[in-house]
Amino acid sequence: MTDDTIFGKIIRGEVPAEKVYEDDTYCAFKDINPAAPVHVLIVPKKPIPMLTDATQEDAALIGGLFLLANRIAAEQGIAEDGFRCVLNCGARGGQLVYHLHVHLLGGRDLEWPPG
Repeated sequence: MTDDTIFGKIIRGEVPAEKVYEDDTYCAFKDINPAAPVHVLIVPKKPIPMLTDATQEDAALIGGLFLLANRIAAEQGIAEDGFRCVLNCGARGGQLVYHLHVHLLGGRDLEWPPG
């Protein structure tokens, strides 16, 4: 079950995390293995394993992930210089935790292609 992932446990407060944002719909916290000076994970509280499991019903929720990323980027001081949002999907896409999430990365030059 998706809500039994590490992210589900963080959302429920069972595992500590350095949260930077939380409301009834989303939780955002610093990655414990940051790939950039700013590396925040933005997670919907609704347990959706990966993007391919999302439905039309989830459109606003998914759009809200990226709008929240924009807000957090501004709060973290990286919006003006630029940042990257990454949403991995499935094993070959690099997804490690099967609870839909966006990586917000910034605070340094990010190269392309990413990996």
